[in-house]
Amino acid sequence: MPSMRYAILKLHDQLQFVEMPSSYTYQLTALNRRLHKELEKLTAANIPQLPHVIAECNDLELVGTEFVVINGLDYINLLEKTFVAVREDAYPLISLLTEIRALQAQLEQWYEEELEA
Repeated sequence: MPSMRYAILKLHDQLQFVEMPSSYTYQLTALNRRLHKELEKLTAANIPQLPHVIAECNDLELVGTEFVVINGLDYINLLEKTFVAVREDAYPLISLLTEIRALQAQLEQWYEEELEA
């Protein structure tokens, strides 16, 4: 079984739990920080609300059904769709989308390799 790690994200009073291959969790955290830094520069009307990564952990056991664990690739796919939908004229989103898509491609390859194993 592959080693997984969890990122805990917070937006306002809502928490999200994202399961990532342990070797990619730091990339999600770094991407999240970069996106937050760049969000301030956007002028579009539909700037996405993006949660902050507040913690990472190796083990996670959720008690109850209030929360679910989100697959890392599913989270990155949603993130990519969210940023593709931003209609920005003053600031190029190409670099942000490139970073999102780079992690997306790495995760796709990782999951493909895991399915083959």
